[in-house]
Parts: sequence; C-alpha cells; structure tokens
Amino acid sequence: MSQLPDIVRSLTETLLVSIAATFVAAIFALLFAIAGSQTTGVGGLISWITRSIATLFRNVDVAAWSMILLLSFGQNVLTGYFALFFGSFGFLTRAFTESIDEVSNSSVEALRATGASYWSIIVHSVIPSSIPQLLSWILFMIETNIRHATLIGILTGTGIGFLFSLFYKSLNYNSASMVVIVIVCAIMVIEAISNYVRKVIL
Repeated sequence: MSQLPDIVRSLTETLLVSIAATFVAAIFALLFAIAGSQTTGVGGLISWITRSIATLFRNVDVAAWSMILLLSFGQNVLTGYFALFFGSFGFLTRAFTESIDEVSNSSVEALRATGASYWSIIVHSVIPSSIPQLLSWILFMIETNIRHATLIGILTGTGIGFLFSLFYKSLNYNSASMVVIVIVCAIMVIEAISNYVRKVIL
C-alpha cells in the first residue's frame, strides 16, 4: 500500500495520455472520414488517398508504432502518445466512415435535392445524425487505448506500464500485483462509465 500514491500518479498519467490521444485522433479521423465517405466524400483521388492513409495506419499495430517511434523520440511520454494517436486514427477513420455511410445517406440526399451547400449538409445532417455512433466509437477507443497504454509504457519506460515492469523485474511482486489490481479497477470503472454514456446517447 505504500506504493499506492506512485501507482495512482502513474495511472493518472496513462489515462490522460490515452484520452488526449483518442480525442485528437478523433478530430482528424472525422475529417478524413468525411473526405473518404461514399456519402459525403469528394470522390476521385482524394477519397482514395484518405482511405489508403487510414488503412495504412490501421494495419500497423500500436506496439509496432511504439518501436518505430522509439527511434525518433526515445523513451518518453511523447512516444506513447503518438503511438496511441496513430493507432486510434486508423481505427476511428474506418469506424467513422462506416457510421457516416450507414446513418446519413437518406438525409444527405434529401438536403442535396433542396440545393443545400456541401458544408451545410455536413453541419446540419451528417454530424448530427452520426454523433451517437461517433461518440460510442470514441468511448470504445478510450477503453482500448488504456489497455494499449499499459503495454506501451513497458516499451517506452513511462506510465503505469513502466511501473509494473520496474516492480516485476525487481522481484517486488506485492507492488506489481497492486499495479495489476489498480489497472483492472480503473478499466472496470471506465467501462461502466462508457456503458452508461452509450445507453444515454443511443
């Protein structure tokens, strides 16, 4: 229990990095999803490029991104942040694109028939009709990133993952077990909050 303050401090750092990476990635993913969507995309080369970029980022694992970024940034929080950002960006772009195509098709066609401009369709139709699904995907990504951040912390020497690795390698199994318990409790709490928010928005 004497290690609990340090564990909570490291967990807080991990949570903040995960949430920040997810939300920034969600902003970029929404822009790419709008550009690459069959419903709202501009078509042609731009749609193909946005989909290709999203596919590239999605198919590279977060752990692989961490190893690649270690060569540029070394062992620090920035490495973990960008690894989570790249992984989240690829996944969310694909998820957002499918959500926009699924939900917004009929309303977009109706607004186009009235002569509405492109950005009016995006602001007044696409985003409002898709926002529950988009928020649901963001919440799911936050949960996933918190689990990924633990592994990334072991690789990059930051956050709760590094603390677990430190205790484990020094044979301090009591403190290592406390780290595991705190991580499990944090994930359960965040999952419960996410499930509640999903019920409200959906």
